[in-house]
Amino acid sequence: MSELSLHRGISVRRIGAMILRYWYLLMSSWPRLLELLYWPALQVITWGFLQIYIAENANFFARAGGTLIGAVILWDILFRGQLGFSISFLEEMWARNIGNLMMSPLRPIEFLLSLMIMSLIRLAIGIIPMTLLALFLFHFNVYGLGLPLIAFFCNLIFTSWSVGIFVSGLVLRNGLGAESIVWTLMFAILPLACVYYPASVLPVWLQYVAWALPPTYVFEGMRALLIESTFRTDLMLDALAINAALLVASFGAFLALLRSAKKNGSLLSGGE
Repeated sequence: MSELSLHRGISVRRIGAMILRYWYLLMSSWPRLLELLYWPALQVITWGFLQIYIAENANFFARAGGTLIGAVILWDILFRGQLGFSISFLEEMWARNIGNLMMSPLRPIEFLLSLMIMSLIRLAIGIIPMTLLALFLFHFNVYGLGLPLIAFFCNLIFTSWSVGIFVSGLVLRNGLGAESIVWTLMFAILPLACVYYPASVLPVWLQYVAWALPPTYVFEGMRALLIESTFRTDLMLDALAINAALLVASFGAFLALLRSAKKNGSLLSGGE
């Protein structure tokens, strides 16, 4: 009876098996591990030295020390969260294993949950050394933000999962010819998310678009915390509400694209 109920519901064992599969795949390749560490470290070092230079020549950045490094770290959480999700999915596409997974007892929701957890693991491998470098080289302690950091992180990772689920569905339906969208879509969000500047610098009509994106609330909240020492709870709640809608919409889009892929034989073609 217990086996039957697990089969009909969400199986923790199946999710765990998928996570273990991706973990072994990651640990068996040092270039994969190096890539997770290399880019975040390079970013924080480059932007950190830029922050020092600007602070020495501009009073605003001298007063608002750490805003640029903080923005880089939070942006990397957003970008790496989505990429960590999507890369694990692409591993299945590259191996032409999607059809096998979809014919197994693995449910789509279990597949997505395993990708979410794996994205957190991949993110931790890259982000933790990045934050330690920021602390050691530039004396910026992101963990010193305290509880607001949890709100920032949760909202950013929810957005990254929404984007990851959606682009994975597009690749699933259209094949690896659509793979480039995995790497580029998040960069289309970058100027609208107001990572390095406040939303007020955008044209008025574009500000409406920016405020429709959850990351905008996070980066505005980060600047308010670092510059004004004020935690904007209202911004975090607004971001959470939008994220909830985005996650539901992305799940629905993925399931619709999966049904379309099955109907059109995309799963059997191996992503071509």
